[in-house]
Amino acid sequence: MKEEQLKFRHELKHTINIGDYIALKMRLKSIAKSDKNVDVSGQYRIRSLYFDNLHDKALREKIDGVNNREKFRIRYYNDNFDFIRLEKKSKLNGLCHKKSTPITKMQCEAILAGDIEWMKYEEDPLLMELYIKMYNEQLRPKTLVDYIREPFVYEPGNVRITIDRNIRTGLYLTDLFDLEAPMIQVNEPGTMILEVKYDAFLPAIMADLVQTPNRRGSAFSKYAVCRMYG
Repeated sequence: MKEEQLKFRHELKHTINIGDYIALKMRLKSIAKSDKNVDVSGQYRIRSLYFDNLHDKALREKIDGVNNREKFRIRYYNDNFDFIRLEKKSKLNGLCHKKSTPITKMQCEAILAGDIEWMKYEEDPLLMELYIKMYNEQLRPKTLVDYIREPFVYEPGNVRITIDRNIRTGLYLTDLFDLEAPMIQVNEPGTMILEVKYDAFLPAIMADLVQTPNRRGSAFSKYAVCRMYG
């Protein structure tokens, strides 16, 4: 079988404030389109459950800036349990790659309960990889991450711009489907996370458009920040 060729993308992050956001949104609306999956407000809610092992390998590699690292998560959008994705996000030499596959609520609940033997009979390679990591490396559900995302797309360069706000986490909670779980906000009030993702190049018009004066690039990690609380 031919080995899949991974397609890595560039990813830039900035922490911005309300003033930056208002100016940036006005510029974005003039040239970029809203993502097709947004609601009437132009946003959607994301809830993710991140995995790590007993030694916090994913967290430590992020903090230490390890060049080649990965993390697994399960996520859904707008409290819709009918569309759930298992994802693996990899980073190599500053570039990012994401694999994803659909899974059911029943499969998620089995994983949360520690019932993973069924996974080794699955043909999906990502499910099989998660099983191997859970069996051999003791990868386990670790923490919830919840936030509101406002996404824009620009087709040349396959550019995707997202603005994330109200980033919250549960205190030592891993029940992905508990919509009443107590959550606390982890980003500073009035701040948001701007992310710009693109393939081989960032078109000059978009590079100029997403400029935020006096804002330096950030290595902000929602998972790492949320782990400060559990």
